[in-house]
Amino acid sequence: MDIRPILSTLRRHKTAASLIVLEIALTCAIVCNALFLIGQRIEKINQPSGIAETELIEVRLGGIGPQVNAVARTREDLAALQALPGVKSAVTLNQIPFRNSSWNTSVGLVPDQERPTLSASQYFGREGALDTLGVELIAGRDFQPDEYRDLEVVKNDEAAADEGSAVIVTQAIAGKMFPGGDALGKTIYSGSMPLRIIGIVKVLARPTAREGDSQFSMVLPLRTTYDEGFYLIRVTDPTRRDEVLKSAVAALERVDSSRLVHGKYTYEEQRRKYFANDRAMVGLLITVCVALLVVTALGIVGLASFWVQQRTKQIGIRRALGATRSQILRYFQTENFLLATVGIVLGMLMAYTINLWLMNNYELPRMPISYLPIGAVLLWLLGQIAVFGPARRAAAVPPAVATRSA
Repeated sequence: MDIRPILSTLRRHKTAASLIVLEIALTCAIVCNALFLIGQRIEKINQPSGIAETELIEVRLGGIGPQVNAVARTREDLAALQALPGVKSAVTLNQIPFRNSSWNTSVGLVPDQERPTLSASQYFGREGALDTLGVELIAGRDFQPDEYRDLEVVKNDEAAADEGSAVIVTQAIAGKMFPGGDALGKTIYSGSMPLRIIGIVKVLARPTAREGDSQFSMVLPLRTTYDEGFYLIRVTDPTRRDEVLKSAVAALERVDSSRLVHGKYTYEEQRRKYFANDRAMVGLLITVCVALLVVTALGIVGLASFWVQQRTKQIGIRRALGATRSQILRYFQTENFLLATVGIVLGMLMAYTINLWLMNNYELPRMPISYLPIGAVLLWLLGQIAVFGPARRAAAVPPAVATRSA
């Protein structure tokens, strides 16, 4: 189709054409960046924790007043929990993936490294912690019985801290600290404390998800008491989690009824709560995108309908001269395609500018170039669908009726 008549017509309607181009450009710029942000949020929500999420429940306790012999009380609690039907294992931990608090430390290749190689999250686990968490050990071994120590002892004994510890690290830490090499048996340092790597797990997410280092975690063989951490219980049947949770709380209250239950929930409940704001943001961004696309579609429909009304005589003359309905339909669709293309090109430039602003002010990563063609195709399709109705009405105008309307 010769587009010169289309361009000539658009030059006579510069204001209307400019407004629709600007609307498409703004929609393209905002939708491209919104899709990028939606993709980021969804990726964050779906990131793996590395643990047996569907089989885990948590119970968090606190005492009233000073607690007497928390170590002995913790042993009693664990014995009571492990005796419950439906419990595969139970341990105390200081933290768990995707929670708004974490124990972190700087890690280097030499003692007191001036610029640490990375920051890692520290999981303190007693005997059976890896099995209870359900993490996948891909190299090395689990801790041996003589490698476990009480956290309270290590905190109060400088000599115990200085002698170091065995440590199990994630694959991400092993690759970062020793790229291209075997990390097993190597020593890393948390400040001046040496940590000998005896095992590597595939995935164990940090409690607080962060961009770029969400898998920098390590496990230390340190026993925590119930008031230093919480009870993590792995069930034999995920469908009985609620039942086992009630039984666990009742068992702990029988051991010591003076304590308060600060939290009792399945791990999946905690994960949903942690990412609730991200899911809300995804919903908000989707709503914004849909609203913008609807407004843009209505603008295209309104403009096309107006032009059909204004060009009734022109359409009738073309029909009288032999133009078919399909040719009239293609005319309006081509006209819309040209306007959409100009708007999309401008929108891509605006999208890149907005992304640079977000990068500078909110520390967001650069938007992948792939989001631009996605936005372009979306708006091209939207434009063609929106203009189809008015274009079809224009194509249906009989030549005689159009001529009498002059």
